[in-house]
Amino acid sequence: MHTQLKFVEYAPADAEKLAQWISQEEWPFHGSSRPGLEKVQKWIADGDFEGDDNKTFWIYCPDQSAAVGLLALHELTDDTPIFDLRLKAGQRNRTLGRQIVNWLAEYVFTHTDKLRIEGHTRVDNLPMRKVFRACGLVKEAHYRKCWPDSTGARFDAITYAILKEDWLNGTITPVNWHDE
Repeated sequence: MHTQLKFVEYAPADAEKLAQWISQEEWPFHGSSRPGLEKVQKWIADGDFEGDDNKTFWIYCPDQSAAVGLLALHELTDDTPIFDLRLKAGQRNRTLGRQIVNWLAEYVFTHTDKLRIEGHTRVDNLPMRKVFRACGLVKEAHYRKCWPDSTGARFDAITYAILKEDWLNGTITPVNWHDE
């Protein structure tokens, strides 16, 4: 059974709420796993969460008054937007990721002219990789030792994408890895 999620667009008036929300949580698969308040405030001031190139949504479960997640779309002025998904620790591994990524695809493909969406994650973020595959995203790239964590350790990064035509048709177009 799926929880009916609610997506609320971020507004600049939410800046302090956003800074607190991100800085008070650990994000083990992000480059900055525990960003301080000042760092998040700088991201906000730099426009990382709103503007022509970025759009962000708070994610709410109906039984909770506080946001359980945050979905940020980036590079909206580019041909292929990318996204960042953050779920509070207690909300991870509960099937919310699938609902969110499916909502994201519907939102992007029905509200923009974009023909594809990309998502990036670390190789060891197996739950997110599972979400990508379950939502019809295809592994398109594997970058070796390019994603540093906050300790300086380096991980492989994986890129998945979905094409609008595949989303519309309920199909998956595989990558031809043997084209040489």
